[in-house]
Order: sequence, then C-alpha cells, then structure tokens
Amino acid sequence: MNQEALFKIRENGKFGFIDVTGDVAIEPQYYQAEDFHNGFARVKIFDTVVLLDELGRPLLKHAFNFVGQMEEGLARAQLVHLWGYIDGRCNWMIDPQFEEADDFNGSLAAARYGGRIGFIDRSGAFVIKPKYEAAGKFNNGLAAVQLDGRWGYVNNKGKMVVEAVFDACDVFQGDVAAARTGDLWGLMHKSGQMIAPPQYPVREGVSEGRFFEGLASVIVDDKFGYIDPTGKMAVKPVFDYAGEFHDGLAPFRYKGKFGYMTKDARLEIQPQFDDAQFFSSGLAAVRLENQWLYIDATGEIVIPPRYLDRVEPFKNGLARIEKNGLWAYIDPAGKIVWLESDWD
Repeated sequence: MNQEALFKIRENGKFGFIDVTGDVAIEPQYYQAEDFHNGFARVKIFDTVVLLDELGRPLLKHAFNFVGQMEEGLARAQLVHLWGYIDGRCNWMIDPQFEEADDFNGSLAAARYGGRIGFIDRSGAFVIKPKYEAAGKFNNGLAAVQLDGRWGYVNNKGKMVVEAVFDACDVFQGDVAAARTGDLWGLMHKSGQMIAPPQYPVREGVSEGRFFEGLASVIVDDKFGYIDPTGKMAVKPVFDYAGEFHDGLAPFRYKGKFGYMTKDARLEIQPQFDDAQFFSSGLAAVRLENQWLYIDATGEIVIPPRYLDRVEPFKNGLARIEKNGLWAYIDPAGKIVWLESDWD
C-alpha cells in the first residue's frame, strides 16, 4: 500500500486526489469524496458510499448501504439493515448481525444488539454485554456509557468506574476527561474522582475539556484561560478568546486583535491580526483585514498576503486555500503546486 499522503482536489464538480508534488494520483471522477484516513477515502459511486484505497481502487465486493472509515484495520459496514465489519480488501471480518455499530478504538467497538449497546472485540464477540442506551469510544481503558438517560464510565471489563450521574461525558485524554452537568463541565480522573467539579460554561465552537499539548481552554466570567490536567489554572482567564496549543503556541484575542502566547502565558507574538489559526508545520495563517498570510513562530511573514476566502493549516506538507470558491494547494514556501481550473 502506498503510504504517501494524498490531497483531495476538485475539477468540473468532480473530486480526485493529488500527491504532495501536485501530480494527479487519482483522476477527478467522483461527485462526492472525503479526505484519506488510515489509507482509505470514502467516495460516492452511483449513490453508494464505498472505500477507495490509495491506488485508486474502490472496494466493490459488496453493495453496502453505508460504510464507515477504516479504524484499526476494520470499517463498519451496513448490508440491508444489519451492521458488520470489513477489512481493507472488503472481506467480512465480522458478519452483519448488529442493529448499529461504531468504529473500533482500543480494540473494542460499541454495537447495538437486541435494542441495547455493548462492546465487541475484533472477533465480533461481546466482551461487555449489551445493556446501555448509548456509548462512546474506549480510550485509555474507559468508555462513556448511558444508563437511564445519564452518563458515566465503564472499564474494558464492564465495571462501572464512574456512576452514571452526568448529562454528558467526553472521551478520555490520557487520565482525564470532561464531564458535563447542565451547561457546565468539569474534569474527571480515570480513577472516578472529580478533579474539577462542573463549573466551566459550555459554549458553541469551543472544545470544552479537550487538551492540546497539555492545556485546555476554560471560560471564567466570560474570559478565557487554560487549565492543566490536574485542574490547576495554568493561564489566568484574561483573554477574549484562547485557542488550541500547537507547536508550543496558541492563538488568543485581546481587545479585538489576535496574537500568540506560549504555555507559560508569555505573549510571543503581540495581538495585531484580525483572525488567526493554530500553528502547523511551523506556520500559522493569519488575517489582516481581508488578506490572509502565513507567519512563522517569530511572527515573521513567510508567505505574503493574498486576497483569499479561506485558508487551512498545513497538513502533510501542503495547505489548501480558496479564492472565489476555487481551490488551490500551496507548499510551506508559498509555491502553488496545484490550481483548480479558472483560478486567476
């Protein structure tokens, strides 16, 4: 299997893929397509979603009603009304038998049978009996489950480690996870102890309780700061907005302008931008009025301003930009390696 990264392109309303040099690896021919994930992309052929490998070969051995993404070497697939799992050659590894099925994570997957959800292993056997109303994914040995409308956590032996008393529970990141009561979230340790009781407000567009490079943003009195995995306030809440840490820096907004801070709250790049994205591959996209440009970690301009509608962070060596609804890809030097037709 070719492991080189592929990037989705669009020509005349059809999607295909290029490699990092801009050469077309899979000709545009699909009316719907998603990005590659774990060696496969989901594309639509004759109103049916199928998996496409990196050589451009669709998995067409079976006519699925739906197929999920490949996770841990298996993808959930629906045949008529039942769900099972296929491998990368479209062979059934777990025969269709479940009313619902989720992706594998931590060698276990949530599946519904007889109206209730349990967890199966890679053989398709239930290692945790189906008795839950809903369930999340296992991570670090724990998964969120719902009983009587409330959420808690179960370990991979089926033991309730955290009683179902919350309105929502997130997936564990390391030893901690966010748990919500009403419109407030707090921090739960995998031992079952609350590190920080629900106290931080939920806000649309803000990833509450998600840690990036060891810090999670919180809102206190309508100001943003950061806590560490022990629940300690690592950066005081004084910002109008605080984003995700990547490459040691996070974007923040103060008095209407964006800059970047370090994890010890040092203002590495002073607030001066009208918008800012997180760093990736040593570069971050920032906006000055209606022009986007890319800067390095010192704040120096690496890719000059362009009048663009949309920009994305760099990933696997390229970043996608958009102008007047058209796509292009640039490399970290700012060179355009691929353009959609009619780009000027």
